[in-house]
Amino acid sequence: MTHATMAHGVQRDASPYLEDVVKKFALAATFWGVVGFIVGDYIAFQLAYPVLNLDLEWFSFGRLRPLHTSAVIFAFGGNVLLGTSFYVVQRTCRASLFGGPALANFVFWGYQLFIVMAGLGYVLGVTQGREYAEPEWFVDLWITVVWVAYLVAFAGTLIKRKEPHIYVANWFYLAFIVTIAMLHLGNNLAVPVSLTGIKSYSLFSGVQDALTQWWYGHNAVGFFLTAGFLAIMYYFVPKRAERPVYSYRLSIVHFWALIFLYIWAGPHHLHYTALPDWAQTLGMTFSIMLWMPSWGGMINGLMTLSGAWDKLRTDPVMRFLVTSVAFYGMSTFEGPMMSIKAVNSLSHYTDWTVGHVHSGALGWVAFVSFGALYFLVPVLWKRKQLYSMRLVSLHFWIATIGILLYITAMWISGIMQGLMWRAYDSLGFLQYSFIETVEAMHPYYVIRAVGGLLFVIGGLIMAYNFWRTIRGDVRTEVPYEAPHAAVAGAR
Repeated sequence: MTHATMAHGVQRDASPYLEDVVKKFALAATFWGVVGFIVGDYIAFQLAYPVLNLDLEWFSFGRLRPLHTSAVIFAFGGNVLLGTSFYVVQRTCRASLFGGPALANFVFWGYQLFIVMAGLGYVLGVTQGREYAEPEWFVDLWITVVWVAYLVAFAGTLIKRKEPHIYVANWFYLAFIVTIAMLHLGNNLAVPVSLTGIKSYSLFSGVQDALTQWWYGHNAVGFFLTAGFLAIMYYFVPKRAERPVYSYRLSIVHFWALIFLYIWAGPHHLHYTALPDWAQTLGMTFSIMLWMPSWGGMINGLMTLSGAWDKLRTDPVMRFLVTSVAFYGMSTFEGPMMSIKAVNSLSHYTDWTVGHVHSGALGWVAFVSFGALYFLVPVLWKRKQLYSMRLVSLHFWIATIGILLYITAMWISGIMQGLMWRAYDSLGFLQYSFIETVEAMHPYYVIRAVGGLLFVIGGLIMAYNFWRTIRGDVRTEVPYEAPHAAVAGAR
């Protein structure tokens, strides 16, 4: 079986694939995505207009911010990863999911319970109160059980595969699953006050806790938000483009280089802190080295379209997928650059970091997720096509404009913020007070919130399109991108 055939999942096993659980993950991802986007935009408006905190602790920025980040990363992104991994592993292995519907449904409902418990904990203030405001110990234990079940289902399918070769997307999925398990166990070591109480204390403190947090934090980005979504890229880009992966050899080199280097990069978040200087330099060095494997993956994704570039003009789903790869390349250039100490001295603690994170989160993670979901929904519900490709195109342009407003506002705001913090007058005193920097950033906060609102609208358009597609509705329309080609085809 060729790599190209494997990428397209042409050959099927006689046993039926489990698609019901993938449907559930697709619906859950859409729901949690819209919820997470709305909460994120609300807290963006809170920063511009603090009155929106409402003097209610449950709706304060401090409670809603971790709710937003966990909703978009673990609820939206997590459901996309779990759903697509179950879809991809069955087709590339030509085997139904190990453990059958019972294990698959346990993973789905167990993961949704984890999301609800963690979300309630954030709103009610029941967290460990560390950098990422992790949920308390009982939530950590529950997701550990669910994650082990997920690993069993995925790895068991690989073991029982009918296809001798393991397609590269499964390498990335497996690395994501195993490494996230290791990070979770290491970062969340805690001692509960009592078995009947909800409070616990971390085993780490001080510098050790900071290093553990950023070992976890950066590698959560590296393996949850990068390796897992690269797996999506390696299946859905070739599938949608109807082309083989540009270089299978490059994909393997990309995989091993990324896996080895990423795990060492976390200390670059702790420049100019109490962390030993050698550890800071180590993190910076490995971050700069990450440029090469990251761009290897980007080149592989973009060059897969060789001979099929016209699809960017006619297929908005393809445009989501390819634009996400472009954002991946941009973010993985900006990140290593910001890890350099001289640059970090300006960017650290500013909104530049926020802009960088969201260029990756919105442009790379969300866009590749949108592309995968737009591909999956008509396939899973046995529809010939999506309800409206025009709405897909509308979603793409609204979301893209929203991202550009967001990240450019944060770039300008963050660099201005850093420069104001380090400005001195002729007597050697700080030229600006902290509140003056906050006042100067207000218009950029408004622009950021408006950009976020456009992204929310795009998510709602997608949800509406899915609803009509699942109902079986089809809209007769001429594509925005190539109306003349459509007319010529009709003749």
